[in-house]
Order: sequence, then C-alpha cells, then structure tokens
Amino acid sequence: MARRKLDKEEKDILNSYERGEWESVKNLKQEIRKHKGYARQTLKKDKRINIRIPARVLDELQARAIEDGIPYQTLISSILYRFVSGRLVEKPGTKRTLEEET
Repeated sequence: MARRKLDKEEKDILNSYERGEWESVKNLKQEIRKHKGYARQTLKKDKRINIRIPARVLDELQARAIEDGIPYQTLISSILYRFVSGRLVEKPGTKRTLEEET
C-alpha cells in the first residue's frame, strides 16, 4: 500500500497520538450529542440585521462567495463570526485606515 504524504498539521496530530497524549472518551454517544448541540447553537440563525454598505463592497463579497461556492450572506455571516471569535486574521500589509476608504 502506498504511503500518503502528511501535511504539517497531520504530522503534529500523528506525533501527539504516538506520544500517548490522546484518551478515549468514556461515553462516545453522549459526547457526540453534546458537540452536535454546540454546532447547532453556533450555526443557529435567529436574528436578522439590515446594513448599508457600498455597492462596490457588496459586489466584491458576492464575487468572493461565488468563488468559494457559497451564498454571499453565508460568507458575510462567517466573516462576522470569525471577527467576534478572534479568528479573523488580517493579512500583512492590508491594514487600511478610514481616511483611505473615503
């Protein structure tokens, strides 16, 4: 059987497993139910907002969503979620000030 090349993250996980850092959960079905509940709460869409943004920004968001194969509203929601959870990372050299926008 051919060996598959692992990326860095996969190698880190394998090394962690081989060092014995992983433990089986006591009640797997209960853990799965618990984490499914977390996922449902995270993905639950229970509020609606209306915002005004420049047409150019919306056009760019819609184009990006098409590239990613998702609805543009889902993309916007994902961006907002990543921002509030601290996982939205700005690329180096892309910081812009409000004055540059106007």
